[in-house]
Amino acid sequence: MANEAGSHLSASSGAAAFDARAFRRALGQFATGVAIVTAHGGAGEAIGLTMSSFNSVSIDPPLILFSADRKALSLPAMLVARGYAVNILSRGQEHLSNQFARAQADKWAAVASAPGHAEAPLLHGALAHFECEPYAHYDGGDHVIFVGKVIRFSTPADLETQPLLFFRGKYHGVDGEGERAPLWPLPIHY
Repeated sequence: MANEAGSHLSASSGAAAFDARAFRRALGQFATGVAIVTAHGGAGEAIGLTMSSFNSVSIDPPLILFSADRKALSLPAMLVARGYAVNILSRGQEHLSNQFARAQADKWAAVASAPGHAEAPLLHGALAHFECEPYAHYDGGDHVIFVGKVIRFSTPADLETQPLLFFRGKYHGVDGEGERAPLWPLPIHY
């Protein structure tokens, strides 16, 4: 099969061959923010996972979602956590994104935080915190999709702080052009 830009699916024996690397590269064309989801594990340990798979689901009730890789060492603890926090990272927190993206014992070294709902750590300097109670989780192939009900949220007083963005496999900041409203209608004006 082919289209104008080319395709990475091909027919063979009635089944489509799938190029996972090309699929990942295509997904990288969608710029996202970067978040660290934190929780308090049942054994008293702090849990933290870097992710770019975060978005809003519903305003009423206030729901968000994120997904965690099934291979994540902290997945079992996340599945039974009484609550968690989504910490939206600022441009200056690239080091935290890297630190929490690795499976290592010292993720929390030199990390300033305060306890939030269900003792989930709220990272100092984050652009926003969403404190959640578990609402649902779903099978998402090689990931588990978590839906959380937001019970508290906060944003910093300094609204000039820029977000940490992830695009084409690299970190980016917001720079260059001035603000422009989207061409599609939004239900809430920010």
